[in-house]
Amino acid sequence: MYERNLYIDKIRPFINKPVIKVITGMRRVGKSCLIKLIIEMLKQDMEDRNRILYINKESLDFEFISDFKDLNRYVNKFFKGIKGEKYLFVDEIQEIDEWEKAITSLFSKGNIDIYVTGSNAHLLSSEIATLISGRFIEFPVYTLSFAEFLLFRKDKKEDIETEFLNYMKFGGFPAIHYFDLNEEVIYQYVNSLYNTILLKDVVKRNGVRNVYLLEKIIRYIFDNVGNIFSAKKISDFIKSQKIKVSMETVQNYISYLLSAFAIHKTSRYDIRGKRLLELHEKYYIGDSSLKYAMLGYKETAISGMLENIVFLELKRRGYNIHVGKYDNKEIDFIAEKENKKIYIQVAYLLASTETIEREFSTLERIKDNHPKYVISMDKIFGHDSAGIKRLNLIDFLLHNELLN
Repeated sequence: MYERNLYIDKIRPFINKPVIKVITGMRRVGKSCLIKLIIEMLKQDMEDRNRILYINKESLDFEFISDFKDLNRYVNKFFKGIKGEKYLFVDEIQEIDEWEKAITSLFSKGNIDIYVTGSNAHLLSSEIATLISGRFIEFPVYTLSFAEFLLFRKDKKEDIETEFLNYMKFGGFPAIHYFDLNEEVIYQYVNSLYNTILLKDVVKRNGVRNVYLLEKIIRYIFDNVGNIFSAKKISDFIKSQKIKVSMETVQNYISYLLSAFAIHKTSRYDIRGKRLLELHEKYYIGDSSLKYAMLGYKETAISGMLENIVFLELKRRGYNIHVGKYDNKEIDFIAEKENKKIYIQVAYLLASTETIEREFSTLERIKDNHPKYVISMDKIFGHDSAGIKRLNLIDFLLHNELLN
């Protein structure tokens, strides 16, 4: 296993601290491996390995744990008579009914350090968050960053531009590195993963009856990455194909996909009016390979996916993201964390005067002093006359400090 220091470094300060560690993310992004890495770290300084309990709800060995009573009973029995700090890890905890009741009870004992993972955003719904309020910290996990992708490819690396194209085309699911990077093999694996997410985390969990309609909605979203649209626009498009659908159904199905982390939503922010807008969001895919496995890879249609890659990278780095609106112009990202705010435009190549005008002009109209960037595949660096900084996309992905 490769150490994913991006996440280990975030979790490490909370080991043996009185908070529940909640690790969330789409299936197969590496949450289980992350837990195992933490377990191996703990074992290095531990003589009694029985102080660690790992429950994997994807394993039939733990099928008997179906609700909070089973979980509470099993954990208490396992740790009976064991003194000192104990460690509980529960993988895919959303498979246990009312799990939060058991976790709250176990946490209250004060001598169990608890880590849980889940593949559903409702894992921390308002009701559950209220029950364990102030007692947990969430660590979102995403598919591999480009830097991690290169680490997994360290024995097979080609030139950096080719590796980036591999990353864009094949995505960041860690398990693809068990295979040769060719479209037939990787997309067959990703398709099987997509079907698992669709059937288990969306259809089964939410009782979806019209799978055909769900896939129509997914296809529309995947085909419009980087575009602003609304549930109504999807509804109108589907109706144009002579398929009956209500806007409420579209909204529900989108919410199910969001809950499974298959897609991410970002709202628009009116910079001049200083307010969030309720309509016409943007959606991004949990991993680029999901789109290409479904729709096929086209080199000529990559602009939206470059934006998708930047979006996920900003999320990995802990930014809260909105799409910016200034009058009738759009800023791809307003990214904020702590006391820092940045504006970002993403383009494939700044190959024409029209493209340069489109990407730079809106940023030039924003008169505050927050940093402004245009990120593209060009190898032109530096600042323009308005102080807007140009960044090469690959450099941005590999060097955190470039946004300082």
